Amino acid sequence: MSWNVQWCRGIDGRVDPARIVAEAKHIADFDILCVQEVADNFPAPRLAGNDERDQFAEIASLLPEYAAFPAIAVDQPAEGGKRRRFGNMLLSRLPVRQVYRWALPYPAEPGTPGMPRIAIEAVVAAPCGDVRVITHHLEWYSLAQRSAQVDALRSIYADGDAHARAAEITMNDGGPFQSLLRPRATVICGDFNLEHDSALHAKMQAPFVDGPPALANPWDRLHPGEAYPTTFCLYNRMGDHGELHCDFFFVSPDVMQRVESLHIDQQTQASDHQPIVLTLR
Repeated sequence: MSWNVQWCRGIDGRVDPARIVAEAKHIADFDILCVQEVADNFPAPRLAGNDERDQFAEIASLLPEYAAFPAIAVDQPAEGGKRRRFGNMLLSRLPVRQVYRWALPYPAEPGTPGMPRIAIEAVVAAPCGDVRVITHHLEWYSLAQRSAQVDALRSIYADGDAHARAAEITMNDGGPFQSLLRPRATVICGDFNLEHDSALHAKMQAPFVDGPPALANPWDRLHPGEAYPTTFCLYNRMGDHGELHCDFFFVSPDVMQRVESLHIDQQTQASDHQPIVLTLR
């Protein structure tokens, strides 16, 4: 499951991490939960309706059977020597072999709001074999930054695939230089802040030159010709925007062969985004 939880703030304006976890469990019996927009110590008015609580720690405590891996994109000083943190989180009840964190490009664009962005990758030991799971949250305001971040995601995918094809353990001494083998099977998910019919959506699926096989959006294979469901602003509106479609999964061909379903929940109002659930055989 991938879900932009908007610092756990529902359409009713209430910030409630426990509600997010309860809704996620109601929607799916997930092995992996990828959440975006998790906050720590960003009280209102910095984030509407929020308080000082550490949502990374709280969500982890609400899912004790899952290993929790935070990915901090924003890390700023706060009063009393504390920090303010904002980013993503990956939780897995399947064994996790290795975790990688990738700072995404943040090119300067004077006069345009923005924030640092990050992707986190976990190599997960799934029943069907090891899988790379990568989750992120791309830039909202700046097209140039978002485009650079799409390029970076493609590069992260390609670099990992090259390591998988090399299948080489260079050191095996238990130290930090020890090599762990990576699989080619890859899932990339999150809030891309781009539309299903956009050039950047097409770019995510573009072929590579002398690289890995192209990624694909499972929705288009499972539901050819069908409109992609709303994932943002289904129950509220943001300025002049109507309903948006910006949360996706992209998978490598070996994962596509295992895809059983892709469900986009249209009922929950625990966030301004809708959760998306990918099921593999």
